[in-house]
Amino acid sequence: MPSKDTRDHIIQTGAELIGQKGFGATGINAVLTAAGVPKGSFYHYFSSKNDFGLAVIDSFAREYDAKLERILTDPTRSCVDRLYAYFDTGFESITSCEYTSGCLIGNLGQELSGQNETFRTRLNNVFSGWEKRFERCIAQGQEAGEIDRTVVPSDVASFLLSGWEGAILRAKVLKSTEPMERFVRVFFSQCLGIH
Repeated sequence: MPSKDTRDHIIQTGAELIGQKGFGATGINAVLTAAGVPKGSFYHYFSSKNDFGLAVIDSFAREYDAKLERILTDPTRSCVDRLYAYFDTGFESITSCEYTSGCLIGNLGQELSGQNETFRTRLNNVFSGWEKRFERCIAQGQEAGEIDRTVVPSDVASFLLSGWEGAILRAKVLKSTEPMERFVRVFFSQCLGIH
């Protein structure tokens, strides 16, 4: 396996395990066993478990950002439909893992932001980037006359991110999409003025 492929394989395998067990409970040996690579390979690519964790965050963030780009800038859909499409991907994701994983960045934020400043900063940067994408989509929806012009796009984007992450957490606890469904209903009717 070429060098970059091996590194990416270790990161992808680790991301799946971290999504299931958390960062603290995921040992390097478990990642290497699941990835089928020797221990020396890990230290060839990563200087420490924290270095590996940051690489997992960066990799997930790049992939998710590309997904957000595709969904939130899709010229074939209205801005409101783009937001619905975004929420639909969340429903698909939470049900396909049977309510076990949720959002990797949200999970890591809950687990690590109070323990490690480097992780906290990196996770906050990821969330801020997502928030900016939501803000742009909402502002475009206002310009197109689809969304109430009196709402403040940055405030609504921040609420969307925080509320949706909370709804995902509650969905995991309840093993039901009901909290996510409720959030979506309230978000569109109360925040965007769409009934």
